[in-house]
Amino acid sequence: MGEIGHKFTRLETLHAAGFPVPDFFCLPAAEFDRALGGVKDALPPVPSVPVQSWCASAASALSKAVPAGEGAAGLLDAFDERIGARGMAAVRACVVPGEDGVGEDSDDDPFAGMSDSFLYVRREGLLEAVARCWASAFKPEAVRYRILKGVDPASVRVAVGIQRMVPGTRSFVAFTRDPRDGTRHHIIAAAHGIGEGVVQEKADIDHFFVDPKTGTVRAEVVAKRLMVGPPADGATDPEVTEVPEPLRDVPVLTEDQAREVADLAARVEERFGRPQDIEGTFTPDGTVHLVQARPLAGTAPGGGSRVHWGNHNITESFPGVSGALTYSQARMFYELAFTDLYRRMGVPARRLRANAHRLPRMVGYLDGRVYYRLDDWQELHGQLPVFDLIRSGWEEGMGITGEVRAARRWPPARVAAALPVIAWHAAGHRRATARLLRWWDGLAAEIHDPAARPLAERSPDELIALYRRVWAEVARRWGVTLANGVYGLLVMRAGTALLRRWAGAGPELLPGLLCGGRENRSLAAARAAIDLAERAAGIPDLKAALLAAGGEREDGADEERLRAVWSDIAAGRHGSSMAAAARAYLRRYGDRAMHDLKLDEPTPRQRPWTVAATIAPFVRQGTTVAGNRAGEARAAADARRRLRAACRNPVRRSVLTVLLAMMRWFVRTREDTRFLRTQLFGLSREVMWRLGEHLAEAGMLDDPMDVHDLTVEEVTGAFDGTLPGSDLRGLAAVRRAERDRRCAAPPPPALLSMPAGRPVAAALPQARPAGAPERHEGADAAQGVLRGLGSSGGTVRGRAKVVLDPGIAPADCTGRILVARETDPGWLPLMIAASGLVVERGTLLSHTAVTGRLLGVPTAVAVGGAVGRIPDGAWIELDGRAGTVRVLDERPAR
Repeated sequence: MGEIGHKFTRLETLHAAGFPVPDFFCLPAAEFDRALGGVKDALPPVPSVPVQSWCASAASALSKAVPAGEGAAGLLDAFDERIGARGMAAVRACVVPGEDGVGEDSDDDPFAGMSDSFLYVRREGLLEAVARCWASAFKPEAVRYRILKGVDPASVRVAVGIQRMVPGTRSFVAFTRDPRDGTRHHIIAAAHGIGEGVVQEKADIDHFFVDPKTGTVRAEVVAKRLMVGPPADGATDPEVTEVPEPLRDVPVLTEDQAREVADLAARVEERFGRPQDIEGTFTPDGTVHLVQARPLAGTAPGGGSRVHWGNHNITESFPGVSGALTYSQARMFYELAFTDLYRRMGVPARRLRANAHRLPRMVGYLDGRVYYRLDDWQELHGQLPVFDLIRSGWEEGMGITGEVRAARRWPPARVAAALPVIAWHAAGHRRATARLLRWWDGLAAEIHDPAARPLAERSPDELIALYRRVWAEVARRWGVTLANGVYGLLVMRAGTALLRRWAGAGPELLPGLLCGGRENRSLAAARAAIDLAERAAGIPDLKAALLAAGGEREDGADEERLRAVWSDIAAGRHGSSMAAAARAYLRRYGDRAMHDLKLDEPTPRQRPWTVAATIAPFVRQGTTVAGNRAGEARAAADARRRLRAACRNPVRRSVLTVLLAMMRWFVRTREDTRFLRTQLFGLSREVMWRLGEHLAEAGMLDDPMDVHDLTVEEVTGAFDGTLPGSDLRGLAAVRRAERDRRCAAPPPPALLSMPAGRPVAAALPQARPAGAPERHEGADAAQGVLRGLGSSGGTVRGRAKVVLDPGIAPADCTGRILVARETDPGWLPLMIAASGLVVERGTLLSHTAVTGRLLGVPTAVAVGGAVGRIPDGAWIELDGRAGTVRVLDERPAR
């Protein structure tokens, strides 16, 4: 080590262990000492001149100290033996460790690139290359670096390695960990030609990301124009040339070659016990050669601990920036609901206690946005052995990819043993669901009974008592809704597998097969709005008023006109029957709105005139309940006809029919309970807003709506006497200012990773996107095609309406294909008005997918990058069966 340095000692270790290291030999540091000793007499003493000047003089003198005599003869003989008299070599310098152990490519300080390398060196140029390697010990960059590190640059010693030059045509640098944060991900940078093009960034480089857990390869391929190859005739330095035309657009490495490189790098890491940075090349015959290996700079063994966060799934319910009131309610809801889920699924009490610290922090508040803490989410769900059977589907819905995936899995035997227990719990699921629905319907009838005392007339103590009574029941009942998701995914997995095996059908057939059956509550809400619109369309004066109020102005519908229209409806000016129907709709469906789980957003219960905005597009389109039902029936009949044609065996078809009926039940139950959740949060909103009014009356808030920037505990604590401090006004003002700043700032990534062990607010600026980013197939992207998951069949062409803020008039979406990052139930007026739906997130069971099927409009979910790739107003074609979106013309139509 003290004579040849870390670099060459490491290569010798790998060579002896059978790694594909090209043959090499070393000139020890003792030869450097002799060469330097021979020129020292001509140099001034170090103390008499600045050290940089002394080093520059030493470098100049050493470059001329070409080996001679027996030393030169020995070098040439070794070259002939190891390289071949007509061969070529890579001649590299390496600073060897001194008494302090510091040296190039050491575990603590690689400082790679501080010494020179010379490639394609022939026998006649060997001696000069050795002298130039010695001289590089004192080049300015190396001297400055050593001074910075507190190392005496004048005491440096250098070994020289001479390695057989491999005629590589594709070269790479590979990292066993992400060099930015140490997470366990294999990252490969590869280019055509030799490694100099990658290391010095002279070539166009493809990147490959290999997941060490799954072997999945993701490639970022660029158009490649430049590469680095052998020196031109008469030259000594490698030459930058053009990449041959056939190689420019294809990946430098195949997936198998990327896995081979990743495996090689992992074996090097295993050999040395810490993350590695390796360089290598492929020869034309496809053989890989390892030419260098060094510790990965800036990583500790095992990599830095990270915390992963994601909001792919939860943003459907809580999009954008949320106030403290919304977040605190969401956090409590998920803690109670998931606790009840694990209890219902048979997780032992002792395990629940062991993980009790994870539940309160599973839902976090990052930059004003609601996120899942994915590490806790996975650990908590991992308590269920059966979860491994549906993990992939749930992770897809959560947007979990790459490094974020949990490594721990239950043994298959343990999963199999858990199935009877799950079956036992599932046997009572329908009864538990029915009990939940009956309980809630009774509670809703009690609260909204016209004969009951309105919430506006109840005292703060009465409101808080009602709120707590309801949420105490939620704590012991709401796990039913999450258990429904587990059972539904299990049945969905079995059904889709059999559809594929017995009918040769992919997921494109499933949306139609899930149509039909009893109407769920979400669909009932939509059809109730359509029915109200039909009634309004039959009253000429009201129809004209609605069309005028919901006109096609760029700034949306005129709120004053809508207020006036609703006032006339409620006052009975368009008939008592219409007024009664409107009141009944508001009483039953008044909590359903855009962002209806966000307590800082109003619903029709607080802003009743928005009902007029909801029904105006239906009046304009002439939508009818009968027509909507007929469209659903046609989709269902077409799907069943195709199933009969694809699966001729009546026994198999009967099994599929049973499974499909179960899947429809689980989907219907999901939508029913989602509607219950809307009503639950609607009740919480109304209680908290009323308490905000009482706080404002008492002078503790400037405005009742300032309650949005307080937590539930702070609001109730103000009346209970459990509030630490009393300055709610100042607290709300600070948070309101923070919320305004967050709304104006770009959002964090949907999936992000940050250093563990630090305050989240302090670590957030260091967060980076986690997992594999949403990308598109190269050929598809080039042709303007985006791919997602087909969710509702049919093909439609039209202009795209890119919606980032759903607070627009439904009329703006009429006849257009709605494009969004995600939707929630409150998007229903926009979704009904649209001719197609494209969202960046979601699964076959997401709200968008279900709604698209029920409305009978072509729908594609999980279309990565749709909002960024599809210009607003562009002509596009959506195939809801295949899940593809084709951009026909990016220029917006006039």
